[in-house]
Amino acid sequence: MARHVYALKPRWSDLDAFGHVNNVTWLEYLQEARVDMLFVHASEQGAERLAEGVLVVRAQIDYKRPMVFRQEPYLIEMTVSGLRAASFSIDYDIVDPDGLGGARYGSASTTLAPVDLSTGRPRRLTDGERAALVAFSG
Repeated sequence: MARHVYALKPRWSDLDAFGHVNNVTWLEYLQEARVDMLFVHASEQGAERLAEGVLVVRAQIDYKRPMVFRQEPYLIEMTVSGLRAASFSIDYDIVDPDGLGGARYGSASTTLAPVDLSTGRPRRLTDGERAALVAFSG
Protein backbone atom coordinates (compact mmCIF):
# COMPACT_ATOMS: atom_id res chain seq x y z
CA MET A 1 0.00 0.00 0.00
CA ALA A 2 2.76 2.45 1.06
CA ARG A 3 0.88 5.71 0.44
CA HIS A 4 -2.60 6.73 1.40
CA VAL A 5 -4.24 9.34 -0.84
CA TYR A 6 -7.10 11.57 0.23
CA ALA A 7 -8.98 13.78 -2.26
CA LEU A 8 -9.83 17.17 -0.83
CA LYS A 9 -12.24 19.79 -2.19
CA PRO A 10 -11.92 23.19 -0.49
CA ARG A 11 -15.09 24.84 0.70
CA TRP A 12 -15.89 28.46 -0.12
CA SER A 13 -15.80 29.22 3.62
CA ASP A 14 -12.16 28.03 3.79
CA LEU A 15 -10.95 31.12 1.93
CA ASP A 16 -9.50 34.16 3.63
CA ALA A 17 -9.60 37.83 2.62
CA PHE A 18 -6.85 37.20 0.05
CA GLY A 19 -8.89 34.57 -1.81
CA HIS A 20 -6.82 31.55 -0.85
CA VAL A 21 -7.24 28.78 1.69
CA ASN A 22 -6.33 30.16 5.10
CA ASN A 23 -3.18 28.71 6.66
CA VAL A 24 -5.09 27.54 9.75
CA THR A 25 -7.49 25.61 7.50
CA TRP A 26 -4.56 23.57 6.19
CA LEU A 27 -4.38 21.92 9.64
CA GLU A 28 -8.05 20.99 9.32
CA TYR A 29 -7.34 19.43 5.91
CA LEU A 30 -4.52 17.36 7.39
CA GLN A 31 -6.88 16.24 10.13
CA GLU A 32 -9.57 15.18 7.62
CA ALA A 33 -7.01 13.16 5.68
CA ARG A 34 -5.52 11.64 8.84
CA VAL A 35 -8.95 10.62 10.17
CA ASP A 36 -9.68 8.89 6.87
CA MET A 37 -6.37 7.06 6.97
CA LEU A 38 -6.36 6.04 10.64
CA PHE A 39 -10.03 5.71 11.56
CA VAL A 40 -11.22 4.09 8.34
CA HIS A 41 -8.37 2.39 6.49
CA ALA A 42 -6.07 1.47 9.40
CA SER A 43 -9.09 0.21 11.34
CA GLU A 44 -9.90 -2.12 8.45
CA GLN A 45 -6.41 -3.60 8.92
CA GLY A 46 -6.84 -4.35 12.63
CA ALA A 47 -5.86 -1.02 14.18
CA GLU A 48 -9.32 0.03 15.30
CA ARG A 49 -8.03 1.15 18.67
CA LEU A 50 -6.29 4.11 16.99
CA ALA A 51 -9.77 5.53 16.38
CA GLU A 52 -10.29 5.60 20.16
CA GLY A 53 -7.64 8.21 20.79
CA VAL A 54 -4.63 9.70 19.04
CA LEU A 55 -3.16 13.06 19.99
CA VAL A 56 -1.19 15.36 17.72
CA VAL A 57 1.95 16.26 19.64
CA ARG A 58 3.65 18.19 16.84
CA ALA A 59 2.62 19.68 13.49
CA GLN A 60 4.78 21.34 10.86
CA ILE A 61 3.70 22.77 7.49
CA ASP A 62 5.82 24.10 4.64
CA TYR A 63 3.66 26.21 2.34
CA LYS A 64 4.83 26.17 -1.30
CA ARG A 65 1.95 27.88 -3.13
CA PRO A 66 -1.55 29.02 -2.23
CA MET A 67 -4.54 26.75 -2.59
CA VAL A 68 -7.64 28.39 -4.05
CA PHE A 69 -11.27 27.41 -4.37
CA ARG A 70 -11.80 25.18 -7.41
CA GLN A 71 -13.90 22.23 -8.59
CA GLU A 72 -10.95 19.86 -9.01
CA PRO A 73 -9.79 18.22 -5.80
CA TYR A 74 -6.34 18.59 -4.31
CA LEU A 75 -4.69 15.35 -3.25
CA ILE A 76 -3.13 14.78 0.14
CA GLU A 77 -0.62 11.94 -0.18
CA MET A 78 0.40 10.44 3.18
CA THR A 79 3.04 8.05 4.43
CA VAL A 80 3.81 6.87 7.94
CA SER A 81 7.36 7.55 9.11
CA GLY A 82 9.19 7.62 12.40
CA LEU A 83 7.39 4.63 13.88
CA ARG A 84 8.38 4.37 17.57
CA ALA A 85 7.10 2.48 20.62
CA ALA A 86 4.54 5.10 21.67
CA SER A 87 4.38 7.52 18.74
CA PHE A 88 4.57 7.78 14.98
CA SER A 89 4.74 10.47 12.32
CA ILE A 90 2.73 11.04 9.17
CA ASP A 91 4.26 12.94 6.25
CA TYR A 92 1.91 14.73 3.86
CA ASP A 93 2.29 16.16 0.35
CA ILE A 94 -0.51 18.35 -0.99
CA VAL A 95 -0.48 18.08 -4.79
CA ASP A 96 -2.56 18.30 -7.94
CA PRO A 97 -4.06 15.14 -9.39
CA ASP A 98 -2.46 13.73 -12.54
CA GLY A 99 -3.32 15.85 -15.55
CA LEU A 100 -3.40 19.15 -13.64
CA GLY A 101 0.26 20.02 -13.99
CA GLY A 102 1.65 18.22 -10.96
CA ALA A 103 1.90 21.33 -8.77
CA ARG A 104 2.97 20.86 -5.16
CA TYR A 105 1.15 23.17 -2.75
CA GLY A 106 2.85 22.14 0.45
CA SER A 107 4.28 19.46 2.63
CA ALA A 108 3.62 18.74 6.26
CA SER A 109 4.39 16.36 9.07
CA THR A 110 2.57 15.47 12.26
CA THR A 111 3.80 13.43 15.18
CA LEU A 112 1.06 11.48 16.93
CA ALA A 113 0.78 9.52 20.15
CA PRO A 114 -1.91 6.93 20.90
CA VAL A 115 -3.76 7.72 24.13
CA ASP A 116 -5.76 5.68 26.59
CA LEU A 117 -8.85 7.86 26.87
CA SER A 118 -9.83 6.41 30.26
CA THR A 119 -6.60 7.71 31.84
CA GLY A 120 -5.72 10.48 29.41
CA ARG A 121 -2.18 9.11 29.21
CA PRO A 122 -0.11 8.08 26.21
CA ARG A 123 0.17 4.35 25.58
CA ARG A 124 2.36 2.08 23.49
CA LEU A 125 1.32 0.97 20.03
CA THR A 126 0.03 -2.60 19.87
CA ASP A 127 1.56 -5.11 17.45
CA GLY A 128 -1.60 -4.89 15.31
CA GLU A 129 -1.44 -1.11 15.18
CA ARG A 130 2.24 -1.22 14.30
CA ALA A 131 1.54 -3.69 11.47
CA ALA A 132 -1.27 -1.51 10.10
CA LEU A 133 0.94 1.59 10.23
CA VAL A 134 3.83 -0.21 8.52
CA ALA A 135 1.45 -0.83 5.60
CA PHE A 136 1.39 2.96 5.10
CA SER A 137 5.18 3.35 5.33
CA GLY A 138 7.13 4.83 2.44
